Amino acid sequence: MKLLRIVLPVCTGLMLIAWHLGFRINSTPSLPIGVYRIIPGVVAQGDLGAYCLDAPAYIALAQERGYLGAGSCPSGLRPLLKKVAGVPGDLIRIDSGNRIIVNNAPQPNSAARISDHQGRPMPVALKAGTIPAGQALLLADHEGSFDSRYFGFAPLVCISRVEPVFITHSKGEKNEQERDNR
Repeated sequence: MKLLRIVLPVCTGLMLIAWHLGFRINSTPSLPIGVYRIIPGVVAQGDLGAYCLDAPAYIALAQERGYLGAGSCPSGLRPLLKKVAGVPGDLIRIDSGNRIIVNNAPQPNSAARISDHQGRPMPVALKAGTIPAGQALLLADHEGSFDSRYFGFAPLVCISRVEPVFITHSKGEKNEQERDNR
């Protein structure tokens, strides 16, 4: 019991220090599971970014459905970690299979779903067109990801660049690596 009184505050303190140094843990399939770090600079296409939902309707949806846990965002939710798939001026198309195409490049697993994993209807906010100034398209390669398909573009000024520090490979990636190594 005495050891717990020492270890718990020390661990809590270390976690707070890591948080203030910009370290984040991703435990969702949106990006490889692991530790990421917020880094300075403006995000560009292809970067990874952390974003706090800012529209009340999408914050409420994420809370009600449990898409995001508690975290450091002003809403009290965790930031989303996604790939910056498009930036201002990029052309967005949606093909007949409902997949997103950015500047003629199809985005993997990007078809918007009409319902989530529990059968609840999903909003579809993303429309074809040019990404407007100051906005970005945030996507994940995971088909069930809650991203710009459903909440639309995100303000660039609200996206922080992140880089992986330590990641694990998803089961599918491990199998592909093992197959490639044969």
